[in-house]
Amino acid sequence: MISIARTQRLALPLVVVVTTWAPVAVRLASADDDLTVLTASPEGVAPGRQLDRWLMQRLERYDDERRSRLEALRTREQLAAWQEERRAFFLRQLGGLPERTPLEARTVGRLEGRGYRVEKVIFASRPRHHVTASLYLPAGTGPHPGVIVPCGHSHDGKAAAAYQSMCILLARNGVVALCYDPIGQGERYQMLDFEREHTHFQAAPNLPVPHPRVRHLCTTEHTAIGLGCILLGSNVAQYRIWDGMRAIDYLQSRPEVDPDRIGCTGNSGGGTLTSYLMALDDRIVAAAPACYLTTFRRLISKSGAQDAEQNIFGQLAFGMDEADYVIMRAPRPTLICAGRRDTTFDIEGTWELFREAKVFYARLGYPERVDINDADLPHGFYLPQREAAARFLLRWLGVGDRVVHEVDPSGIPDPPSDTDWRDASPPDWNQAQLTCTAEGQVLLMPDERSVFQINAEQERVLRPHREAEWARRTPDERRALVRGTIEGLRTAEDGGAPPETHAATLPRVVGTVPRDGYRIDKVILAPEPGIELPALVFVPEAPSGEATLYLHGTSMKADAGPGGPIEALVRRGQVVHAVELRGIGETETGHHKADYGRGSFGRDVQEIFLAYLLGTSYVGMRARDVSHACRALVGYGLSTPGAAAGDADAPARPVHLVAIGEAAIPALHAAALEPARFASVRLVNMVPSWADVVASPGSHDQAVNVVHGALLAYDLPDLVALAGGPDKVLLESPHDPFGRPLP
Repeated sequence: MISIARTQRLALPLVVVVTTWAPVAVRLASADDDLTVLTASPEGVAPGRQLDRWLMQRLERYDDERRSRLEALRTREQLAAWQEERRAFFLRQLGGLPERTPLEARTVGRLEGRGYRVEKVIFASRPRHHVTASLYLPAGTGPHPGVIVPCGHSHDGKAAAAYQSMCILLARNGVVALCYDPIGQGERYQMLDFEREHTHFQAAPNLPVPHPRVRHLCTTEHTAIGLGCILLGSNVAQYRIWDGMRAIDYLQSRPEVDPDRIGCTGNSGGGTLTSYLMALDDRIVAAAPACYLTTFRRLISKSGAQDAEQNIFGQLAFGMDEADYVIMRAPRPTLICAGRRDTTFDIEGTWELFREAKVFYARLGYPERVDINDADLPHGFYLPQREAAARFLLRWLGVGDRVVHEVDPSGIPDPPSDTDWRDASPPDWNQAQLTCTAEGQVLLMPDERSVFQINAEQERVLRPHREAEWARRTPDERRALVRGTIEGLRTAEDGGAPPETHAATLPRVVGTVPRDGYRIDKVILAPEPGIELPALVFVPEAPSGEATLYLHGTSMKADAGPGGPIEALVRRGQVVHAVELRGIGETETGHHKADYGRGSFGRDVQEIFLAYLLGTSYVGMRARDVSHACRALVGYGLSTPGAAAGDADAPARPVHLVAIGEAAIPALHAAALEPARFASVRLVNMVPSWADVVASPGSHDQAVNVVHGALLAYDLPDLVALAGGPDKVLLESPHDPFGRPLP
């Protein structure tokens, strides 16, 4: 595996200090001090729900705008333009697609079933990056239609019972079916533990692992991979999509398959991939995605954003919703399979999506080519969904319009329970029988590359170009590049204008707490409409004229207790502004699913991905908060006790900036964008380079720190230089991507 990059390898010199004093250690305020600032809004929105609601309001506005534009389409030219604009955008946000390289496909085993046979197949979707698959072949020589079956989030991948059953049903009815393992599943886990073996997943102790070297859930792997992809301006979906396209290449290479009759069906995460593939690959004649398609408006409000591959950067700001995956392929035949009792992908949103697609197909003149199967079922690839998908694919792939049953319907209890449906068709083969590799995992094959290694190689290749482009720009051009990168697709209406737009917003003092030798003013800042930030301003009785902006990544109350680091600064006469950036402390989010990803990616991972869908980053939003706090609090308390915040006559001397943990990277961006505002910058417990995150085989709590495409433009050491260099910027106790101190 690739080792984690060390600070010694950074291209630009940094001042790195490792100290025994750890300011990140929380020194909470005295129990007698009430330092809470925010209360519920007049509309009843609690501080912890504020950012979530602010993001949802933008989602709703983008959604309304998209629906209005879609409804106005009438001519074939307008409809075609809508499709092509979204397809081009989709490919661009994926980072494009790699070049086709030799598949090097080989069959490594065979199994004989009842009315079909199975070949165990390995092929390379990229050089030294292999895909394991099961090829289900019908009786006869063909040529038969071919269908790829992308897996959902099953840890056994292609060996999961539902996917076996789907493939067997197709094969018994004259269709070649190829089910392949996605990365992070089956035989293709990307984060193997080479030091110890496991029997159960670390995050799910009751769930056995498919291989002793596996330790992380597949959803954890997907999102961990996704963070590095994001920094490279790509998406983990690119890997998933390319695997599917190469699977079609393999199907078309087989003599038993008619290359002009290709279909695709998959469930849940496989429904996601079916939707992506059918939108982008014209070879897919007919498709039947199951238990995925709904509207983002319904999905986010009900379940929250999902895994990294299910979120395309800026797609909601651009005007691309899930319905567009169906619309992009119109008028090719598509069946939307859904479960009425699906608690993740809302059925009401599915019907809204179906209506949009139906209208679009009708305006093209082919309303009969899109349909919906609304089954009274929970989330899953249950027997009725499999049979509906098979019938649809058989019809449109030219096998015939026939009724097919996986099992005798008279043998299924009515009304069915979830268990009855799930057990209607047990798997024919166990995991060991379908295993393709000698040791059960592709990463144990000689010279195999993980996705982390591929991403790290891509970063090393693009680095010289990035550095050359950065070097040829003026400082002002560099700052414009940085601002554009962290702001993403945000518009001026969203608050994407420079911070000066909000500079006139004055802080509001809502209370005061007296202490020995100083007072603490409780202050509310408003960096943009709909966002309020709490702050504590520590004002000594005899200010020296110096001030520190103190940003803690956990809470402004950390380090605020008597005898703590903030009081030490105040005792020296400094006015200290302790501010919580949005999503930290009183405005902390994370109110959707109870445990989704938080062990690895942070409590607010779903809100982070919602911002990502909206085309912005937490780093960008928080950097704006830092700039606004510096402006709004300039001069506060530096003249006489009780001086008005924002007093025009107060001195505007540069302030010292201290940022700890989660606040450090946004603070570095703010300092790089406006270096004259800061006398010194101290960044504590920060990852010193984004390239380290890409190279690391996993990370901890780094989702909040990634910016889409950042490493196409700059890395964190570039910002240190832009903020004033090592004489001004101090990195204290830097951490690796897992949060471990660097030596």
